[in-house]
Amino acid sequence: MLPIRKNQLKRSTFSSYRGNIRNHVAPRIGPIQLQKLTAEDLDRFYADLLENGRLNGRGGPLSSKTVRSIHAMLHKALADACRKGTLQRNVADLADPPRVRISRGKGMKVWDAEQLRQFLTEIDHHRLAPAYFVAANTGMRRGEVLGLRWADVDLDTARLSVHEAVLNVEYELDVDSVKSESGRRSIDIDPRTVAVLRSWRTAQREESLALGLRAAEHDHVFARPDGSPLHPDYFSQVFERHVARSELPTIRLHDLRHTHATILLEIGVNLKIVSERLGHSNPAFTMTVYQHVLPGMQSDAARAFGEAVFGE
Repeated sequence: MLPIRKNQLKRSTFSSYRGNIRNHVAPRIGPIQLQKLTAEDLDRFYADLLENGRLNGRGGPLSSKTVRSIHAMLHKALADACRKGTLQRNVADLADPPRVRISRGKGMKVWDAEQLRQFLTEIDHHRLAPAYFVAANTGMRRGEVLGLRWADVDLDTARLSVHEAVLNVEYELDVDSVKSESGRRSIDIDPRTVAVLRSWRTAQREESLALGLRAAEHDHVFARPDGSPLHPDYFSQVFERHVARSELPTIRLHDLRHTHATILLEIGVNLKIVSERLGHSNPAFTMTVYQHVLPGMQSDAARAFGEAVFGE
């Protein structure tokens, strides 16, 4: 067994590692003795995952990012074995895991402002409409929206605090704290979003009273009627089903986040502010992801500078 200790990891991370070991590592390279494991074994293992590693009943490839994460897990476990003298060398150092390519806008699908407004109008009848409104107007990730608690919402100052996320770990729900410093952030919201949240809080309290439940400050903002967390996959499926029936261009739920960022950049919001709202580690990463927006911004900046210096 790979030497990974639960007390060294956060609960969700350990659950993910345990699932990867059970679902991917053990069936494929588990029979190989640790001392006989080679870099070639790992390379074949990664190639197999990239070709047919998904366990959704239909098969298909795992993403290079997921395979890279499995490689990192194995590298850490083998490094621990080397440190304790079980192994002489870490063969993961010699393996070739897939590279994770950062998206540069290629294939990224977003809505423009008019299309986003149309979606929010069309979905307004649904119980989860406020959640989609918050997602679209903040750029928060799916898990962050579902992990939001009323204690994290200050409607008087129009600000949300991101601390937790609802995750899908081994197809089960897991509520965990946001890990990175940049991910733990405050997001200012506009008056419309404040009004949507005030209205939703009233509706949610009425819903709780009808079920004989007592709403509390620590409750999730967006949850099932009984107060239990929403499954992230359900949140995505509702979105996808609506978009499939709509005349709007097809995008993913995660593309609401890209839409938020793209619209902000196109209207000239400072890149650092956009990066902070999204919870990116630094503006350089934001620039890399959304550089497809920058050429038009460069042109606008050049024209604005000329007008400022020389007039219209």
